Amino acid sequence: MRIGIIGAGHVGGTLARHFAAGDHEIAIANSRDPATLRPLLDQVVGDVRGVTAAQAADFGQVVVVSVPFGRHAELPTEGFAGKPVIDTTNYFPDRDGHFPQLEADRTTSSEMIQSHLPGARVVKAFNTMRWDHLRDYGRESGAAMRYGIPVAADEDGARRCVFELVEQIGFGPVDAGDLATGGRRLQPGGGLFLADLTEDELHERLNRLREPVTRSAR
Repeated sequence: MRIGIIGAGHVGGTLARHFAAGDHEIAIANSRDPATLRPLLDQVVGDVRGVTAAQAADFGQVVVVSVPFGRHAELPTEGFAGKPVIDTTNYFPDRDGHFPQLEADRTTSSEMIQSHLPGARVVKAFNTMRWDHLRDYGRESGAAMRYGIPVAADEDGARRCVFELVEQIGFGPVDAGDLATGGRRLQPGGGLFLADLTEDELHERLNRLREPVTRSAR
């Protein structure tokens, strides 16, 4: 599969290594000249090339967005239509600036990225685990214990595609719901952020989060 990755920081670089090791073709971009990616490319084993953000979007059958959330409006808007777009971003106001619609909980960061990329099939994933744990905690298929990766999406085909990629890099994909409800659970401050749960524990945590809140009678 051809995978475009926009963002070459810790998470984007880690996913590039994992996906290239799984025999995918990778095109990765940062915010600078592709030539500045040479140190990263030299560390990745597999088919990987440095490109611009627009080229990464055009290249990928799947596209990973791994930029600081505050810069999501700088993403090109062409090249994403019809494709699963994996949103790994997190909103941190001190870094990204203040977005009133997020602070008022009127929407989620993934829904905002979906709005910026009309026609994309946005999936929230790979944002709840520390990047070094994402690098190191994968287990072979069939292992007695695997860590879970929550996945939120509005569209089933895109969700299944990302489930397969999660499996390939050694984690257990767990359906967290849609971008509105599930996406909130994946955001910083949500019930799944930095939780490092096994696949079974993640299922249990999600089931508890889905239970309606009951108030005792007065």
